Amino acid sequence: MMEKQDIKCDEQHGRYLAAIVVVAQDGAIGRRGDLLCHLPADLKHFKQITMGHSIVMGRRTFDSFPKGALPGRQNIVVTRNPHFSAPDVTVVHSVDEALRAASMPGDVFIIGGAQIYAATFQSVTTLHLTRLHASFSDADAFFPTIDPDEWQMIDEEHHPADDRNPYPYTFVTLRRKCQ
Repeated sequence: MMEKQDIKCDEQHGRYLAAIVVVAQDGAIGRRGDLLCHLPADLKHFKQITMGHSIVMGRRTFDSFPKGALPGRQNIVVTRNPHFSAPDVTVVHSVDEALRAASMPGDVFIIGGAQIYAATFQSVTTLHLTRLHASFSDADAFFPTIDPDEWQMIDEEHHPADDRNPYPYTFVTLRRKCQ
């Protein structure tokens, strides 16, 4: 578990912790170790936001990537397994160690899974959500509850379902209110 850090209001003097995630209507984020559904527009959005940054994930999230490490980003994998290694990956054994290891400029992005989101949520200053307007009864991984009193909406962009994206969705950016 990560130590809670003070949330700063001045973003000019350092790096901040952001989370990026697809969240269904009931807070679901995954099932059986994978995404809830294939949403190409979200994958493009994810790439655009995280390219050139450090991304932090759990080992099971990393294992779900069909081609291994995501190019153009520092892939940091948090695992309890002392023998885990993978090409183009920085392996660490705690979230705090992951944040210290982040070496790319700008914000550090938490990209999953549920345990990593839960361990870092209180220190996250920006949420990049893809709100999926659907529910999945077989979901087994969930995002922490977002208290609307703690967050300010920065941006919102609605999209209907189409021939490539089977569900309507909304890209939302939230910033934690200054404390």
